[in-house]
Amino acid sequence: MTESSDKRGAADRRRQPRGGRRPADRSGYTPLVFVIDPRPSAREACEAILAKLRFAVAPFDSLDQAKRALNGLKPDIVLVVTEHLEEIRRMLPPGRDGRSLPVLPLPDIEVSPVTLVEEIRRALRAGAIERSDV
Repeated sequence: MTESSDKRGAADRRRQPRGGRRPADRSGYTPLVFVIDPRPSAREACEAILAKLRFAVAPFDSLDQAKRALNGLKPDIVLVVTEHLEEIRRMLPPGRDGRSLPVLPLPDIEVSPVTLVEEIRRALRAGAIERSDV
């Protein structure tokens, strides 16, 4: 029997890292943001803005999808359309530190990306200040 690398047309890549973290990745904290919006254009715009700024984004088009994802993902902040604010606050479990997760209304698409990011950072900082008091 011959080596499997002999059958390959290209170089053997089995020892090269694939998927997950890579040596060039920077270590650090990346907040996970749930974006819940039934409007695809608004959801995609918000996701693009946040991903470019190195936030981890989990987009959902319904509350049911977000509920199912809560079994495996623990968001740091939730952005949701205004009409679902109270419902999402009732269904969310406590955050990683036992406090309630910040839930922000998802602004209209016309809102400046800078405003969106400032509000997210303000909510995350407020949570970090509360956690440091414990």
